[in-house]
Amino acid sequence: MPLAVPANSPLVITPSHALNSSSSSGPLPVNISKKNLSQGLLFVSSSNCFVEGCDASILISSKPGSNTLAEKDALDNKDLRVEAFETISKAKALVESKCPGVVSCADILAIAARDYVHLAGGPYYQVKQGRWDGRISMASRVSSNIPRANSTVDQLLKLFGSKGLTQEDLVVLSGAHTIGFAHCQNFLSRLYDYRGTKQPDPAIDPRLLKALRMSCPKNGGNIDIVEPFDVTTPFLFDQAYYSNLAAKLGLLASDQALFSDPRTKPLVQGLANDKNKFFQAFAAAMEKMGSIGVKRGRKHGEKRKDCSVHMS
Repeated sequence: MPLAVPANSPLVITPSHALNSSSSSGPLPVNISKKNLSQGLLFVSSSNCFVEGCDASILISSKPGSNTLAEKDALDNKDLRVEAFETISKAKALVESKCPGVVSCADILAIAARDYVHLAGGPYYQVKQGRWDGRISMASRVSSNIPRANSTVDQLLKLFGSKGLTQEDLVVLSGAHTIGFAHCQNFLSRLYDYRGTKQPDPAIDPRLLKALRMSCPKNGGNIDIVEPFDVTTPFLFDQAYYSNLAAKLGLLASDQALFSDPRTKPLVQGLANDKNKFFQAFAAAMEKMGSIGVKRGRKHGEKRKDCSVHMS
């Protein structure tokens, strides 16, 4: 069943760049200064919403000695940047020092993701606030609830549909891959053995294939090597991701599939040459995604003092 916001518990729009203080001292700024964290915060925020809902469950740290790992320690989340988690932790500490027990980690994560997108050249959009933090964080729930690097369009549509998101939302939110990087292991099969054919993916430009094979050999490669999702403007949040798909320059199989599939291809083409259209659609889709599985009130959630630890 799709996750949804309780009808009687609407989120509240706070349109400023800052988190509002509970006192009369004015807005409480969260310092946003590193463009290279745009991908990290955006992906942490997206992964968070898809598993338990937008409740900051991904920020919880596993308990030492526990047999049950927390969400962020799932194998599928190992590429998420540590700096992204550290940024949220610092922002939370700042908020707590001025306004204790008021602003949730879930809201801070959503706002930080928005601000980092804007810093990288993307749209500035309003973020609804009023989320509470979740009490469940389990690594075992991650794998079946997030998109895979080799997912087909059918698989992606089923997953997004289960979260209350549409085909258009899928294409628009995939545009987040206009910034950031992926490790070789996420696309290695495309280069050497696509879908078990022992051949590379035919939907990849030969020049890109050659370049990626140089960086990512079939065996014995450096596991720390990364390649940009967007080979033309990897640090700029723009619509180039879509025009790259039309040129067979998508990095992941799941990205390139959006152009190959007749259901999603027209949407890709419609966004490829219209940055304003993409920005408006992305802002709307992020607002929609930000309402997935929202917790409200003490019966359903908590407001953590430390985003990495559940309240006792």
